Amino acid sequence: MKIRTGGPDDAPALLALLDGAVAWLVSRGRTGQWGTEPWSTRPAAVERIGRYTTDYLVRVAESADGQPVGVCVLAEEPPSYATPVAERELYVRLLVTDRSRSGSGIGAALIEDARAETRRRGISLLRVDCFGGDDRRLVGRYEALGFTATDAFTVDQPNGGGPWPGQILEQRLTL
Repeated sequence: MKIRTGGPDDAPALLALLDGAVAWLVSRGRTGQWGTEPWSTRPAAVERIGRYTTDYLVRVAESADGQPVGVCVLAEEPPSYATPVAERELYVRLLVTDRSRSGSGIGAALIEDARAETRRRGISLLRVDCFGGDDRRLVGRYEALGFTATDAFTVDQPNGGGPWPGQILEQRLTL
């Protein structure tokens, strides 16, 4: 697996990975995280991914044959709902992997790459947020990668979808 810097040309691949993740979650009855509709069919989601691939650092994990198998989007600006911190940070704005390759270490490799980028920038705080509902399985996955849960939050879903429970996690790095 190789990890490279991506950009706007990677938006279709990122949307395809997100669509695959939604289908995988739906097949397991886990619709609370991203709902039931593919990202690529929602104009606001497509616009968001376009913004991410233009405005933020996109890191693309590729298989040996050059196929995108995971994407991590990093920014020094946290999302508006994140609890502010009084120091520079790098924030994982999005992380998605090819669900057909689950367990192959793609997510862990992208997080290790995010740690390296954080250190390269001279920053010692890496944060991420994720879906904190259901059985908090996703929170546990980030904790297994060395993150510590900090602040829980909720955001209102568009179109009256109700509150979405989230969890912010952080990892302190030595420079």
